[in-house]
Amino acid sequence: MIKNPLGSAAGYGSSFPINRTMTTKLLGFDDLNYNVVYAQMGRGKAERIVAAALANVADTLAKLSMDACLYLNQNFGFISFPAELTTGSSIMPHKKNPDVFELIRSHCNRIKALPNEIMLMTTNLPSGYHRDLQLIKEHLFPAFKTLKNCMEMAGLMLSNVEIKKDILADESVEEVNRLVLQGMPFRDAYKKVGMDIETGNFSYSTQLNHTHEGSIGYLATEEIKRQMLEAIESFPFKKVHSAISSLLK
Repeated sequence: MIKNPLGSAAGYGSSFPINRTMTTKLLGFDDLNYNVVYAQMGRGKAERIVAAALANVADTLAKLSMDACLYLNQNFGFISFPAELTTGSSIMPHKKNPDVFELIRSHCNRIKALPNEIMLMTTNLPSGYHRDLQLIKEHLFPAFKTLKNCMEMAGLMLSNVEIKKDILADESVEEVNRLVLQGMPFRDAYKKVGMDIETGNFSYSTQLNHTHEGSIGYLATEEIKRQMLEAIESFPFKKVHSAISSLLK
């Protein structure tokens, strides 16, 4: 529930005969934050919660970027990108540097520090409004644009990614699982496959039989999409947009 804090003034209300209920309805809030002292004491807390949400998204993007940087390098070579989305090395003309993902990773790691920044900026403040709170905006508001830019850049990169074929050609783990399904204890299957590899007698089938939700054989993308849409629809965007439209008229 989103409560309207307007009218709390510097923390103790206003002597003007304002109508806080009217602003609550006009701006599309769910209800009114009646205790004006509590409304002001919520400053810093609300920003920190928002910053934590930004940091969580940034954390996922930073991890994705790290994986992309790792899998692009010559030790793995799992993925590649067009030349126009990478840069050349300063001394190796053939090398492709994942500059975009490196920048996304750094920007997102900086956003991950935002909740702690806000927490420290509001540490030991007494009740009421203080000029310290003004500085929070300088850190919080630009983070929205930065994160949005990072998401757009990541989307551009992923829409142009090329995946190396036959990455899963090594099926030693699958062979252990196959033996276990046939009734062999895992410990014995583990030892057998290890010995077969050492002696050069290891053979395996490339046929996979992953069927559970979230596995290679069943990514459950439609279910994931459904959950995402349900989460988006749970936010009162329509109510807020309607309130904004009414105010602009």
